[in-house]
Amino acid sequence: MSIESRLIRYADLVPCRNAFVDTRTPGSDAKENFTLIGPGVSENPNQHVHIPEPHGFNIGGARQPPRCLNSQHSHETAEVFVVHQGRWRMIFGVNADEGDVVMEEGDTISIPTRMFRGFENIGEETGFLFAVLGGDDPGKVTWSPRVFDLAKQYGLVLLEGGRLVDTTVGERVPAGARLQQAPSAAEIAALATPPGEKLAGCVARAADLHGNPASPLARDGVEECAVITPASTADGFAPGPIAPWWPHGFNLRCLRLRSGAAVPSHTREEAEVIFVHRGVLEVTTPEGAVIMGPGDTFTTPRGAPRAFRATSSNGVSAY
Repeated sequence: MSIESRLIRYADLVPCRNAFVDTRTPGSDAKENFTLIGPGVSENPNQHVHIPEPHGFNIGGARQPPRCLNSQHSHETAEVFVVHQGRWRMIFGVNADEGDVVMEEGDTISIPTRMFRGFENIGEETGFLFAVLGGDDPGKVTWSPRVFDLAKQYGLVLLEGGRLVDTTVGERVPAGARLQQAPSAAEIAALATPPGEKLAGCVARAADLHGNPASPLARDGVEECAVITPASTADGFAPGPIAPWWPHGFNLRCLRLRSGAAVPSHTREEAEVIFVHRGVLEVTTPEGAVIMGPGDTFTTPRGAPRAFRATSSNGVSAY
């Protein structure tokens, strides 16, 4: 891939407005879903994938206007959200009545696998969530029974395997296709919400993140903060502050640079994706440099040298 093809500008994101079976449900019909890296979990085969290259994880996003809701569902692999814009409420339980947590800009939540969750933009402006899903194949979504009931009213049919059929635009259910059924009572019981005190450890507030002085990137004006560390790493990070009890397959960190601060050229052998939350970040590689603004996403070439520099007056916060 060329260096330019590794950069996804926020302004160039291609949304899907009917990615899931709940997208006609009143209150959910204005959401936009994005698949940045990897296939994601979209049920619409026409969902645009910006970079299909396997990374071991998927990168996506959700953009919703105020009061827009993403209905209750469950995932088979890790689902992590970083709040880029707006104020959000994460809602737990098959009937959205088993607890919630309010998230502010820069906050991160990793929601346990195999439990029902939904989320709503409770701010006054359009909001954007940056999302990471575990694995190259994150599987399919399990929806609450209420979602299936409402979908029927608005002409959406979900097939087994996760394909969405929109009958309102002339699409037909293929002959012999099996319809996805709502989860049974036993299946719902198996997707129970963990206790609230356990869920509290799934949130990392931006204000509570601290730079790790042992990080190889740490220097004057630069701090690398752990966000999700499942296990101790070879580059000096201990587990936490989110140390999940379910598989992730990736680490998440926050890189903060004061204006003009820089990280010299260095390499990583694993896949590394950078999402700029605030400020302007210059990333320099042997293939050239890219200038990233808020909301931009860049996947750095495996094993290739890269250097970082904050070029904005207010510094940089990137994940």
